[in-house]
Amino acid sequence: MSNSDLFQPLGGNEMPRFAGPGTMMRLPAALDAVGLDACFIGIPLDVGTSNRPGTRFGPKQIRAESVMLRPYHMWTRAAPFESLRIADIGDVPINTFDLKDAVRRIEAFYDNVLTHQVIPITLGGDHTLTLPVLRSIAKKHGPVGLVHIDAHADINDRMFGESIAHGTPFRRALEEGLIDPNHTFQIGLRGTGYTAEDFDWARKKGFEVTQAEELWHKSATPLIDSIRPKMGNFPVYLTFDIDSLDPAYAPGTGTPEIGGLTSIQAIELIRGCRGMNLVGCDLVEVSPPYDLQGNTALLAANLIFEMLCVLPGVSFRMDD
Repeated sequence: MSNSDLFQPLGGNEMPRFAGPGTMMRLPAALDAVGLDACFIGIPLDVGTSNRPGTRFGPKQIRAESVMLRPYHMWTRAAPFESLRIADIGDVPINTFDLKDAVRRIEAFYDNVLTHQVIPITLGGDHTLTLPVLRSIAKKHGPVGLVHIDAHADINDRMFGESIAHGTPFRRALEEGLIDPNHTFQIGLRGTGYTAEDFDWARKKGFEVTQAEELWHKSATPLIDSIRPKMGNFPVYLTFDIDSLDPAYAPGTGTPEIGGLTSIQAIELIRGCRGMNLVGCDLVEVSPPYDLQGNTALLAANLIFEMLCVLPGVSFRMDD
């Protein structure tokens, strides 16, 4: 692929950061995933939220806060736009009034996207969305490994009598054979529960669970370094709930829990996914109405760039 075939973010010296397109990183907007290696997709969903709403505004605000992102990673020297063709293909047209229909629409949208050889990076939206995305991913790749970074296990059987909501996706994903339990890692879980054994259901199914307290005052690098060889070349999906971070770093979310990860630990975990066979990523649960200064969406935009920089096929400028 020649450089002329690759898209570049619109630079701040070409157009002021406060102007220009409203796409992720001010990349070109595309109508579909044809010819792309990776794509950004928004899912403006909050119908599955159980507490504070507002994640329907998440994708737009993350895009707005992405305007300061530049094309090169100054620590890892990743140069994603030198090797991958990347564009923003817009938002899934969800049903605002019917969660089950919204889930069907998301799955159908990703089914179409994944007819192409592209890695989707999703901007959420509440965590319900990961279930239909995994349904599409599994049709193409089979059961996948999962790196799930979150304050909550999201393995409820029912919420208000419903089997699909933002607290149930990974129980449903396991039941439907979308994820491999022996390649599933949950990181950052914490808070209070309904029983003392709430997190043990996942452990009994084969998940490896690391509660937030195990990472207090520590680097998260050794943990993710121990996970990476266990994944091997297995296809892996990375799902990152912004409430995995302490509310001091990410207050703009629907179900905040104290004692969470730091922004540095979040970066370490994502950078540690380099070398995994990532087939998709998402970042969910940004709720702009509770994000008065935009810091949560700004953090989310930067973490999504970190995800982009660890995708398979990304080049690195190590010889400069």
